[in-house]
Amino acid sequence: MRDGELWAMADGGRRVEVDRLDPATCAVVERRTAAIDPYDPEDLALGPDGALWVGDIGDNDRARRTVAVIVLPARGEPVLHRLTYPDGPHDAEALLADAQGRVVVVTKEVTGLSGIYRAALDATALEKVGEVRLPDSTTVGGPVGSFGDVLVTGAAVSGDGRVVALRSYTDAWLYPVPVGGDVVEALAGAPVQVPLGGEPQGEAVAFDADGTLVSGSESRGGVAGQIREVAGAAAVARDGTAVAPSTEAPPEPAVNASLIGVAALVGVLVLGAVAMAVHGARRRR
Repeated sequence: MRDGELWAMADGGRRVEVDRLDPATCAVVERRTAAIDPYDPEDLALGPDGALWVGDIGDNDRARRTVAVIVLPARGEPVLHRLTYPDGPHDAEALLADAQGRVVVVTKEVTGLSGIYRAALDATALEKVGEVRLPDSTTVGGPVGSFGDVLVTGAAVSGDGRVVALRSYTDAWLYPVPVGGDVVEALAGAPVQVPLGGEPQGEAVAFDADGTLVSGSESRGGVAGQIREVAGAAAVARDGTAVAPSTEAPPEPAVNASLIGVAALVGVLVLGAVAMAVHGARRRR
């Protein structure tokens, strides 16, 4: 974590609003806003300069002509960047900022074969630069049964840039970044599995500054979503060894979706230099 910062954003509403919360009490201590009406914000990343990147990339009906990244700097005016896919609309819930400050989007595909798209932040066209398929998993959890283990619901990069995480409803998959390589090269490699069984709707992943993997779920079906931790996950991923399943809830005080705000509207969390998405109700049109 950087300065103990915890940022959260509801993924509904008619404008962009990201709140910094006190990790102990969830009280709002700072706010960044933009008078921009988003369509379906689904993930949050931290740019190289410390600006928050809101990934307005959701498209359940696959009907959007453009998606967007909304940059909220610590000082100055927010900036809206419109982006288009080269091959038609896609639904996505995973946004990354690479070491060069480029946007990387990983799509959410029912076939399990997700596209990897990249663009400079000031560009207008995304380029397809690869594909990734999450490995098979027997981990139980999520809202759609075994089908959920192939759907990419969030992404994160470790603070040192050496590990990339993609998550599904049931697992996090950690991809070591090759020496001299980047996010796209990492996603072509073999990942390390971190089972996240029992999360009601796991759509959040992040790394703490020490390499702890942080996962989160929204509440669903009366089951409260909590944030939990897998200590040392980034280091273990770099070594290529297995990570033990995370089955226990985190020690108090746990950050529960219902504490951050209305559970159905809890959106995105950023812990220091990493991003986490805890998604809720989506706006449709």
